[in-house]
Amino acid sequence: MFKGSDTRSAREISQTVDRVGGDINAFTSKEYTAYYTRLPARHQALGISLLGEVLTQPALRSSDIDNERQVILEELAMDDDSPDDVAHRAFMSHLFPDHPLGRETAGSVETVEAITPADVRGFFESHYRAGSSVVAVSGPLDHDVALAQIEAAFAAMPPGDGRVPRTLTGTASAGEVIDDDTEQVHLVLGMQSVPRSDPDREALDVVNHVFGGGLSSRLFDEIRERRGLAYSVYSGVSSYADAGAFTIYAGTQPAHATEVLELIHEQLALLIKEGVTDDELDIAKGYLTGAFELGLEDTGSRMARSAGLLVTTGSVRPVAEQVARWDAVQQADTRRVIERILSQPLTVIALGPVDANGLELGLPSAG
Repeated sequence: MFKGSDTRSAREISQTVDRVGGDINAFTSKEYTAYYTRLPARHQALGISLLGEVLTQPALRSSDIDNERQVILEELAMDDDSPDDVAHRAFMSHLFPDHPLGRETAGSVETVEAITPADVRGFFESHYRAGSSVVAVSGPLDHDVALAQIEAAFAAMPPGDGRVPRTLTGTASAGEVIDDDTEQVHLVLGMQSVPRSDPDREALDVVNHVFGGGLSSRLFDEIRERRGLAYSVYSGVSSYADAGAFTIYAGTQPAHATEVLELIHEQLALLIKEGVTDDELDIAKGYLTGAFELGLEDTGSRMARSAGLLVTTGSVRPVAEQVARWDAVQQADTRRVIERILSQPLTVIALGPVDANGLELGLPSAG
């Protein structure tokens, strides 16, 4: 899309943004694609106009698509050189088998090489429509002025809803062992979780922070601080419109992989058996609310939050309401979500020189 419009070349688009000290970029998540520009507030009209031009009048020339194909193939090769990325990618494919959430967002070498310019143009015509798009602007601006600028910039976007039908997720698999010549063994464990709108979402956020979401978490303290067995160890929550994932990660030397895996299982079993303490509950709620508020001091974060919520839920939850939802989590809520989510069977990925080090997971192996 940034390779050129009906009136500008790719270089002219870049020069237009550079000239005012801004930046322009895009990314694709599991559920939506975002295009954004950040520039000084006095150039607001330019930013809105340029995004509108890129999104409604892309040239989509065959030569540009072929050039971009090579860039994406290089991106895939770069990701393949990052073993923790490969492990996480395998984890999602086993957590959501035969489902879009389980697929790598950037695609595979085979799919990227197979896409034709006609495919790209057809995709643009089918999905880039007003009914499936939102525009969010954040900064020192006048609301009515911004609306008028957006209306003018995006007037050419065709009506209609370009979203694809959603399908239910299936049952997760047990995972796999991937033998690879790496310096560390990369362990990714977890289970399917709750969707974004689930009433237990905030309680799960609290439990996640206690377990592996912060510097005072159980995993960080037990595996890194007390034993020095990993540099990177954490857990995280991903929530989508109709599904979610709870993920645990640790990277460790092959000689310690079995011990680290056992410690993760022990800490998870302890959490399921005893729950969280009152002090841990208080710390987690303080972290979640404080970090959330600090993050919103950046206009880019405010823009991304508003746009993401609008495109996935249709509304923007007020900041005070979100803070109140975390504050309202009680012990009964954490016990319920632990039983509901963390007691499920685990999907486990182990990537590294595992065969030579006798790591026993009881899972299928892939070379």
